[in-house]
Amino acid sequence: MVQLLLPIIYISFISLGLPDSLLGSAWPSMYPALGVPVSYAGLISMIISFGTIVSSLNSDRLTRALGTGKVTALSVGMTAAALFGFSVSTQFWMLCLWAVPYGLGAGSVDAALNNYVALHYKSRHMSWLHCMWGIGTMISPMVMGRVLAGGGPWTTGYRCIALFQILLSAVLFFSLPLWQGRTAGTDAEAASPQVLSLGQVFRLPGAREVMLCFFCYCALETTAGLWASSYLTLTKGVAADTAASFASLFYIGITAGRAACGFLTLKFNDTQMIRMGQCILAAGVLALLLPGPQVLALCGLVLVGLGCAPIYPSIIHSTPEHFGADRSQAVIGIQMASAYVGNLAMPPLFGLLANNITPALFPFYLLALLVFMAFMHEQLVRKTSRC
Repeated sequence: MVQLLLPIIYISFISLGLPDSLLGSAWPSMYPALGVPVSYAGLISMIISFGTIVSSLNSDRLTRALGTGKVTALSVGMTAAALFGFSVSTQFWMLCLWAVPYGLGAGSVDAALNNYVALHYKSRHMSWLHCMWGIGTMISPMVMGRVLAGGGPWTTGYRCIALFQILLSAVLFFSLPLWQGRTAGTDAEAASPQVLSLGQVFRLPGAREVMLCFFCYCALETTAGLWASSYLTLTKGVAADTAASFASLFYIGITAGRAACGFLTLKFNDTQMIRMGQCILAAGVLALLLPGPQVLALCGLVLVGLGCAPIYPSIIHSTPEHFGADRSQAVIGIQMASAYVGNLAMPPLFGLLANNITPALFPFYLLALLVFMAFMHEQLVRKTSRC
């Protein structure tokens, strides 16, 4: 019966990816209907990000109080309610209101499931777990696109995804006995029943390093996904439709790369996987930097996606090894919060640089984040190996 949990966890991560790309795909149809400027998507995104930061920082307390299964079921139920709320919204302020449970639900389930898989499953399952997230990010734009192409309103697209989330919530609630059977008597629960404060987490050797490492990775991934198409068009002279297709290949590269990484983890450990990803990332950034034919820059972008593939899941999976199973939930909560701060702050910063200086800074910006991330990761390995 315990083996039934793994497909449920995979489906849960598909559900986590579904809302992440839905707003971007629907917004061109949403803002004219709502009568707001196109830039207002950033306000909704910020509210969602703040909610995920808050819930990530409190994930340790919630998970210890309720257990991973209940946190996952309640969080998915929260996002389902928020998506349904989006589907019945007729005013922009209503979207802002529903964005609060949208973000709070996403942060809790992200931290809880990542820690659960890091504690109970092999590294390959962490890679495949995040591959499922990538599948979710590809499904929701396809659903929204079909609805819009058929002449339906954007609200119908949101309602379709909300119904899937509601169905998944029911499955998760019915699966609660499986979670209890799996988590009872785990080393993590037995070793440290108390909740760690933020101050206690920050004082752990390597905590600041892993936080900054995660911040830089997520800042790099989000910046690449948001600005790659503009860089290719404005700096490399790539046609807009070609640039858009290769920007989508960045996410396809991450998803396919994580599927492949699940098999590579049979031979390489988490630290080796992270270093491998950083080397591939460096090759991709170098291809973006070098003058040459457009195909060189296009291939560079795909390499950046492939390089990103092993880093996020491997950092998460190595957390219990670096900090101990009893502290991993608290540390992963901090990591998730750092990730969303990076997502929130760094892509807009590059937008200011591109607008006021030049979009040609794009590969240099990625390179700076990569170098700092690699340095912080090596410091993390050095500090935690002493403990």
